[in-house]
Amino acid sequence: MTAPLLVIDHVSKRFPLKATLGDKLTARLSGRRLSGAVHAVTDVSLTVPKGEVVGIVGESGCGKSTLGRIVSGIYAPTEGSVMLDGQPVASGREEHVNKLTTRVQMIHQDPFASLNPRMKVGETISEGPRTHGLVPASEVRAKTRALLDQVGLEGAYADRFPHQFSGGQRQRIAIARALAMQPDLLVLDEAVASLDVSIQAQVLNLFLDLRRDLGLTALFISHDLSVVRHVCDRVAIMYLGRIVELAPADELYAKPEHPYTQALFTSVPTLGTGRRAFVPIKGEIPSPIDPPSGCAFHPRCPFAGPRCRTEIPRMTDAGAGRSVACHLNDGGVEEQGAAA
Repeated sequence: MTAPLLVIDHVSKRFPLKATLGDKLTARLSGRRLSGAVHAVTDVSLTVPKGEVVGIVGESGCGKSTLGRIVSGIYAPTEGSVMLDGQPVASGREEHVNKLTTRVQMIHQDPFASLNPRMKVGETISEGPRTHGLVPASEVRAKTRALLDQVGLEGAYADRFPHQFSGGQRQRIAIARALAMQPDLLVLDEAVASLDVSIQAQVLNLFLDLRRDLGLTALFISHDLSVVRHVCDRVAIMYLGRIVELAPADELYAKPEHPYTQALFTSVPTLGTGRRAFVPIKGEIPSPIDPPSGCAFHPRCPFAGPRCRTEIPRMTDAGAGRSVACHLNDGGVEEQGAAA
């Protein structure tokens, strides 16, 4: 077997907080200890082979965008490492940032915010290749127009500014800018979430065409389960900074194993005409500043038992290429069933 292109090895990311007087007073009155940090990502491990698209799914605040920024080299992990083709991905503070992170390109949710409004589209697309010497100066203009053609826009659009385009067109420009760097890995962070549904379909079809033609490898971050099923080979479900289930897309959608995955899928609206009881996930997502002990999902899980409140579940093999972090799947079924 060939080595995976991307290896995320026990990565954690904490953002330090400066406690205010109000925070200290609240902590004293509630009897809670101030952690002094936001636990955005906790002990995440994942490998991505070349040519595969892996979806990262979860509620808002689960850490999926932070994980994408770590993979892109925007954030340095607090713990763990990220390796791309056997080399460490540079963070913004490292000297070799320009040597490696050009190989990982990120496409953001809001294309208008990620494009410089004072730069023409052609300048935006060509800036990276010119700076890093990927394209000879004499070929920059032709390359820029070819990239615009590749994403479904006319080459003449290179002389226009971002405000002269629709949201879908701006996202195509953002994709062209990423492809201009000849990346080994794309990180798409809610890349179609801000677009109308009809435009989403066009951009997704473009991505699938590019993947087929260029053999793209990607992390596809989204909260839209239907979109993820359409474009991803495998799907990782995140909850409060941890991956709780990882499986091939078809296997996951056919039979989710983790209680959180099951609840997440149950909450998705359907077009069926039959009546269906809607059962929302109970409670609120715990604070990442003060995460619960044991399994992070136990305060909202209908199957939680004593073991869930004290012991963090580890990812275990559940067969068919699936891994699940739940005590129901690691030999504690009888104990949990009795506790529930």
